[in-house]
Amino acid sequence: MAVHVSIHDVSPLWVDPIEAALELCGSAGVRPALLVVPNFHERSPLVDDARFCKRLRDLQARGHEVYLHGFFHQSQSSSGHGMRPAGGRGLGWLFAQRIASNEEAEMIGLTSTEGRSRLDQGERMLAAAGLRIDGFVPPAWCMPRWLPSLLAARGYRFTEDHLHVYDPLAARARASVVLNWATRSPARLMSTVAWCRAAKHARAIAPARIAIHPSDMQFLFLRRELSRTLAWARGDFVTRGGDLLA
Repeated sequence: MAVHVSIHDVSPLWVDPIEAALELCGSAGVRPALLVVPNFHERSPLVDDARFCKRLRDLQARGHEVYLHGFFHQSQSSSGHGMRPAGGRGLGWLFAQRIASNEEAEMIGLTSTEGRSRLDQGERMLAAAGLRIDGFVPPAWCMPRWLPSLLAARGYRFTEDHLHVYDPLAARARASVVLNWATRSPARLMSTVAWCRAAKHARAIAPARIAIHPSDMQFLFLRRELSRTLAWARGDFVTRGGDLLA
């Protein structure tokens, strides 16, 4: 089955770890998708770093897809943009913000109107950076019910959550296993290493996604784990996320 690789949280804040991740992927012969956050945690507007924007344009010209990855990559509760989640803090919101992420599930808790505004802002900033948008991935893979139809109305052909990849415009979906490592604590790191080692065998029946984050690069152990995982997938890489739906 096909395997797609992506680098998440692409922002001028993480230049060195992103370059390290690109080098790791290049050594395995894969061109990862780049999940670009226009203003990560409101600390680093993409367009303020002309050199980084040029680097992303060069990578896209060499075949790397660029996905819009939220706008702030931060939930309303942890940012200054609307302190209340729409509909209150229910169990779904708590799971998205406290278990699935560290208050980074940006799209969960937004109304569809607020979500449309975030997409507008993100699309404008990536256009100003000279980048073509090849898809959208919600931060922490947490997708509210209103998002697929909004993406379809804008012509998006690729998005994903924890369990599936989608072509919103064609209203198609396919189950897919995601391999992702959590580095917030030693316990989370070791549990996700164990999970990924077991879950990768699901690739026999469903396409797989390997997700690399800048924080992964700070651990030699995890870099070696990623190298082994990329070697395991060699020969089945696809460059386009949409190919996972084929």
